Amino acid sequence: MTNIVYDGSFEGWLTAIFEVYEYKFSGVTIVNSERFQPNVFNRAHYSVYDKEKSDRVWKGLSGKFSKAALTQLYKTFLSEEEGIENTLLQYVQYAFTSKLSIESDFSNSAVLKVAQTAKMVQREKHRMEAFVRFQLTGDGLYYAVCQPDFNVLPLIQKHFKTRYADQKWLIYDNRRKYGIYYDLSDVQFVNLSFNEVTNEGKNLEVIMDEKEMLYQQLWQHYFKNVNIPARKNLKLHIQHMPKRYWKYLPEKQTASSS
Repeated sequence: MTNIVYDGSFEGWLTAIFEVYEYKFSGVTIVNSERFQPNVFNRAHYSVYDKEKSDRVWKGLSGKFSKAALTQLYKTFLSEEEGIENTLLQYVQYAFTSKLSIESDFSNSAVLKVAQTAKMVQREKHRMEAFVRFQLTGDGLYYAVCQPDFNVLPLIQKHFKTRYADQKWLIYDNRRKYGIYYDLSDVQFVNLSFNEVTNEGKNLEVIMDEKEMLYQQLWQHYFKNVNIPARKNLKLHIQHMPKRYWKYLPEKQTASSS
């Protein structure tokens, strides 16, 4: 058994796929370097990202899959589920050996898994687009913290760039410790360093614009008054807005603390 250790990026995974064929590996497992644990029974092959190899694999996949299927494959990768790299390897190998399209062949376990996982990631993408709440900092930056189940920041950047094109904003994934920053021109991936005062970016009161707290209070007051107690359906509400998102929603701060 050979463990192909890669850097965790999608392009790095494409490079690893290339090297599976380049070195004629069989019985391989692709492993994120952060999860890799060496052992005496398996050989390790360290795959280093190579743009030419990555591009060649993507070009090959583009000739086998529709645009929708390529997007589905990418979303599945972003799920970050343990072992998903190898499910996708099986998916790709099946596609390259088949003369017909495999996209709807749900009798194949890899095809079915990709379809199911991509659907979950898509659902999380929509939730993040709905539940992200910006707060204005003193230097005019709109800042938001989130903690999605899957790595969806690459999927939501287009939505927020279009919707908030006239303001600088930053959305920070507190679980994965990186963010997307829009500077009124382009969206960039950024890594941030926080001090103890901001509690890893969760406590923004120390850098918040002086008017922001008033806006937060007004929003909470509005939310409280538009609710109709007689029509309250907590089960349905949680189904559409799971509790794990509440800690980042200003309108929920009063409700969750009471």
